Amino acid sequence: MMTLRKLTQGLDSIPATTAWYLADLGEARGKQELFVKQSPQKLKILREHALIESAISSNRIEGVEVDQKRIGTILFGKSHLRDRDEQEVRGYRDALALIHEKGAKLSISEKTILRLHALARGSIGDAGKYKEKDGDISEKYPDGRVRIRFKTVSAAKAPSFVQELIENWDECLVARSAHPLIALAAMNLDFLCIHPFRDGNGRVSRLLLLLQCYHLGYEVGRYISLERLIEQNKERYYETLEQSSHGWHEGKHDPWIYINYILFILKNAYREFEERVGQIKSPRGAKTALVEAAIESFTDSFSLSQLECACPGVSRDMVRRVLRNLQKVGKVECLGFGPGASWRRKEGITPKWG
Repeated sequence: MMTLRKLTQGLDSIPATTAWYLADLGEARGKQELFVKQSPQKLKILREHALIESAISSNRIEGVEVDQKRIGTILFGKSHLRDRDEQEVRGYRDALALIHEKGAKLSISEKTILRLHALARGSIGDAGKYKEKDGDISEKYPDGRVRIRFKTVSAAKAPSFVQELIENWDECLVARSAHPLIALAAMNLDFLCIHPFRDGNGRVSRLLLLLQCYHLGYEVGRYISLERLIEQNKERYYETLEQSSHGWHEGKHDPWIYINYILFILKNAYREFEERVGQIKSPRGAKTALVEAAIESFTDSFSLSQLECACPGVSRDMVRRVLRNLQKVGKVECLGFGPGASWRRKEGITPKWG
C-alpha cells in the first residue's frame, strides 16, 4: 500500500535498469500472440508442466512438501488426500486453474484475494479469513536465536490496508501514474508487507502476481511457471524483499530493488518461453501463417527487419518468400527499392494455422 500510494502521485523518473526491463518485456509481449499461434496444439504440454511446477514450487518455498510419487494423484486424481500438505498443494492447483480459466475476467478485489487464500490453504482452518492476531516475520537461526525481519501490519488494520491497496492499484491503472508492470510489482511488495493472513501470504502473493499479469496481457505464466523461477532464485527473492521493506511503514523504503526482481522473473519467463517454443517442431505451414499473422498485426507500413523481429524462429529467406507470394496476389505492396524498403498491407490477410 505504501508503495502504490506513492505511485498514485506519479513518478519523476525510474531507474535505468527498470527501464531496460520494461522495454524487453514490452517486446516480449508483442511476440507473445505469435508464439502462441505458432503451434497451439503442442503448447498443451507446456501448460500442464507449468501447472505442476507452480503448485509444487509455490508450496515448497513455504516449506510445504509432498511425496514426489504422489504428485500425479494429488494434482490430477480424485483419491483421498493423506495430510494437510497434500490438501494445500491440491488447493493451490485449484487456485491456478481458476486463474487460468477466468484470466482477466477474474477481478482484482478483496473477494478474489480471500477466495484465492481459501483455495491455496486447502479450505482448512482459517482459510479465506484475515489473521486474528498480530504476527511478525521472523528468522530462526540454527543456534536458536530469532531475528525479526519485518513487523507486519496489525491484524486490526489488515483488512482496511488490503482495501486501500486494491483502490490504489485501480487508480494507478486508470490515471496511468506509473507503468502497469511497475504497479504490479509494487502491489506484490505491499501485499507481502501488509501480511494480511496468519499463513499463506507468500502463496497468495504469487497467485495475485499471475492474475495481475493476465489483466495486463502478459500471459507467459500460462506456459512457464513463475513460481518455479522464484523458487530457483529464492535467496534473491528474500534478500530483495527484506531490502525493499526496510522503512516501508514510514514510506521511506526503496521499492526498486524488489520491483526489479519481479521484472527479472518475468523477463526470464519470457526468455524460457521463447526457447521452449523454438524447440517445438512447427506443423506444416505454421511458419507461413506466423509471417502472415505478423503482417496482419501491423497497422502502418513496416520494414523487412521489423517483420523478422516479429517472427522469431523464421529465417529471412522464408520471410522474403512469404512477402513475394503475398505481393503476387496483391495483398501487400513494396513502397520502395532495396532491402530497407517499406512494405504495406493492401487488404486483410487471414492466416490458416496448420
